[in-house]
Amino acid sequence: MSLGTTIKQVRLQRHLTQREVAQDICAQSMLSAIENDRYTPNATLLMRLCERLAISLNEISLAKNFDVGPQVAFNQRVEELCNQHQYAELQAFLKQDDVIAAIDSDEQTQAYYYYLGVTEIQLGPDLVAAEQDFHLSLASAVSSRATTLTRIAQMSLALVRGRQQRQVDGQKLVTTALTDLANSPYEENLNILFYLAALFDFEAQRDNEAMQRLIVGIQFATDHNSHYLLANDYHLLAVIAERSERLVDENYHQSEKLLTKLFHEKIYDRF
Repeated sequence: MSLGTTIKQVRLQRHLTQREVAQDICAQSMLSAIENDRYTPNATLLMRLCERLAISLNEISLAKNFDVGPQVAFNQRVEELCNQHQYAELQAFLKQDDVIAAIDSDEQTQAYYYYLGVTEIQLGPDLVAAEQDFHLSLASAVSSRATTLTRIAQMSLALVRGRQQRQVDGQKLVTTALTDLANSPYEENLNILFYLAALFDFEAQRDNEAMQRLIVGIQFATDHNSHYLLANDYHLLAVIAERSERLVDENYHQSEKLLTKLFHEKIYDRF
């Protein structure tokens, strides 16, 4: 799915007209051109459109949540809190005695500690608890073959390692999480891996590597007819391009080449 199609789809889901979205941002004709892939917006314009469309720019939710127990109500509550990014409430819920007591399998234990780690990394700033929770999630894995949840937990731990200034350890986890991905059954949650890998590189100031991750991730999603996380991917691309242009002109030109490869057309307005 292209950038323009993604923006159009979200706009229609929000029941907004082109005029309403474009107001005070750009001409309606420009938005129409963007939606029909006749014009590639610059970074500032793209981010303003994402904000107008209420697209979450920095937070992600799983396409499908993992069960933390056999009780439907518990799993529905986890999904609700995750989708609303209510991490403090989610953490308090997960630590309730009845929730812990309901866990009855290794798979549910793995999911439990993954979600707990997510709350720790989001609430911060102490990363030790997040590190411990992701370790416990990985230790609970029962299959020798990497599952989607195992890969996501590895990538999440890599992000923690990066923020702890442990880049070598983090890079090893990124590599492990992406190993043999082509031979794994496809699930939409796998799209997350490329976004988190790009974020890992972006936070380490490796902009070109981050853009390459996103380009591969967008291709991975579209190859599987999925649009899940594409808005986040495109937004991070815009942020990286903007920073590349601001910091080093040569670095920007490398970014422009990558974006041209992605969109298969001329990049306008120094995206």
